[in-house]
Amino acid sequence: MIPNKTIKAVLAVIFVFSLFLTACGGANTTTSAPATDSASKPADKSTEAPTENKMRSIETPKGTIQIPDKPHRIVTDYYAGELIAVGGNVIGAETEAFKSPFTVEQLKNAQDVGSPRINVEKTLELAPDLIVVMYDDNYEALSKIAPTVYLPYGTATNIYDTVNLFGEVVGDKEKADKFIADFDKKAAEGREKLKGIVDENATVGLYELTNKGDLWIFGDNAGRGGQTVYNALKLKMPHAGKSKEQTVQLSMETLPEYAADYMFVTFYNPEKNSEALKTLQESAVWNATAAAKNNQIFYNDYDTFYRYDPIAITAHIDMFVDMLIKRHEENKRKK
Repeated sequence: MIPNKTIKAVLAVIFVFSLFLTACGGANTTTSAPATDSASKPADKSTEAPTENKMRSIETPKGTIQIPDKPHRIVTDYYAGELIAVGGNVIGAETEAFKSPFTVEQLKNAQDVGSPRINVEKTLELAPDLIVVMYDDNYEALSKIAPTVYLPYGTATNIYDTVNLFGEVVGDKEKADKFIADFDKKAAEGREKLKGIVDENATVGLYELTNKGDLWIFGDNAGRGGQTVYNALKLKMPHAGKSKEQTVQLSMETLPEYAADYMFVTFYNPEKNSEALKTLQESAVWNATAAAKNNQIFYNDYDTFYRYDPIAITAHIDMFVDMLIKRHEENKRKK
């Protein structure tokens, strides 16, 4: 039989020990997850509150406005590629931006804010510190969320002015200068590769067919590769001097006047149900062009060649050069 004194001593020890455990447990219940969990996960910088940012003035069609010196979170409608080119952190863009193969990786964490005009409520949820828009329909509402820079279509008409403009918006002149230097280098390399491939007097035309059967020809600043073909690679336009417009609608009667030695065609067919391209390809007028007879017509993907932001323009250099070289070699083998 255990003596009473021993039992009392054991009970006293158990009581003290239970108090110790309770105190420790109580302290732990007020803490967050163990330190090892948080330390093992990298911080999500996109959700961190940005450090305090200085403001600076910028001139816009809406007047002088104050914007962050180095914006951290940018929402835009049609300027995702332009902003990304100079290091802008785009957290929201219009729907079509996510179809571009040139910026899909950079936009993988961004949100779709609607199209054709960006949604005010969605933009508010994203808490941007800068908004950049091509359209000003909801400018007043957006400007209440964050400083809003309105840059209408055509504000800049070439890649140099575009990159410098958006470098100013983002506040990174160094990135803008580097982008232009890399572009010039790639353009020079592309022109060198085409020597002996494309005659210096040959013309190159950019055309688009719509799902309704309308045919257009494009200039040097309306997408479809214009800045790449005419400014970077310095190839000749078939309609130089015939029109000051960037886009001209053609009929079968006027097509021969605007036909080129090399013809690049995009097909706008969003519903994927139009027979317009087949009809064009079977046209006697189309097949009578020099490009058709010499196997120098190229049919290109709309989403790839519609783009005209600096990233797309630069990427198009290798694409056009490769197409021209490949077709040259193919035609040479057939002779």
